Amino acid sequence: MTESSSKRTNIAAFLAILLVSAATMVVLFWRFPLPTALITLGVFVSLGVSARLARAIEFVDGADIERGEPSL
Repeated sequence: MTESSSKRTNIAAFLAILLVSAATMVVLFWRFPLPTALITLGVFVSLGVSARLARAIEFVDGADIERGEPSL
């Protein structure tokens, strides 16, 4: 399999997963609007908290790990 064919296959698989996910969300929202909305908000909040925690643990005792600064 060539590299361009592999890339096209990966893109097609990604689009298929995206389409199935979107269709599932629409069906769930159509049948169960309030629980789906609440769960979606919960997922977004947990992703936001996770992102903030990930940024917070980059700094240990004031040292920036990416730049290799020593902690004092």
